[in-house]
Amino acid sequence: MAKIKRASLVDQVYSMLREDIITLKTPMGTRLNVNELQNELEVSCTPIREAINRLQQEELVVYENNVGARVLTLDEHDVKEINELALTLQQTAVRLAMTNGDRRAMVQEIGAQIERYQASRTSREYVKAVYNLIGVFYHHCGNRRLDRSMVAIQGQVLLLRHIYAECSQCREHLDELQRIQAGVENDRVDEICDALKSYIDRSTPVILEWLRKNN
Repeated sequence: MAKIKRASLVDQVYSMLREDIITLKTPMGTRLNVNELQNELEVSCTPIREAINRLQQEELVVYENNVGARVLTLDEHDVKEINELALTLQQTAVRLAMTNGDRRAMVQEIGAQIERYQASRTSREYVKAVYNLIGVFYHHCGNRRLDRSMVAIQGQVLLLRHIYAECSQCREHLDELQRIQAGVENDRVDEICDALKSYIDRSTPVILEWLRKNN
C-alpha cells in the first residue's frame, strides 16, 4: 500500500482501503488494525478511524465487540440479496432512462464501453467497463434518489464483480453487452433487462464457487 499525501486524508485513506477491499487485495474477513494502518500509511489514527466508519456505512467493513473492525465476509444468502437488489435498481434505471434519456447518446456511450471491454486486459479494466456501461442508465434515468440507492450498495456489487473477474468466464459476456446496446437502439426495454439478468445469472454460480474455495 503506497504512502499518501497529507491533503484530504480521510478521503484518501477511505479510497485506498475501499479499493483494496473491492479488488480483493485485502481479503474478506481481514481485521483492520488501526495501529498497523497508522504505521503503514504514516498518518494519525483519526482519519483512519473516520475512513473505517465510512466503510462500515457502506457495509464493506463490520465491527464486532472484542474483535474490532474487519472486512466483510459473504455467504450464498448475501450474494443472492446483493444481486437481487442490484438487478432491481438496474432494471428500474433502464426503464426510466429509456423514457427520459437521450437514446442516441446512450447507444454511443454504451458502444464506447463495449469497445473498452473488448480492449481490456486486466480484471480491473473488465469491471470498470461493465460498471460504466450500466452507469449509462443511471446517468440518463433522471432520478437522483435512485442513483444514490445504487451508490449505497455499489461497493458490495463491485466486490462481487471483482470476484467474478478473477475467473475467465468474465470474458464471455460480450453477447449480453451487445444485446443491451441493441435493446437501447431498437427501444426494447425487456431485451435490456433480460440481458442484465442473464449477466447476473451466469456470474452467480462462479462467485459462489469462488467463495466456497476461498472462505
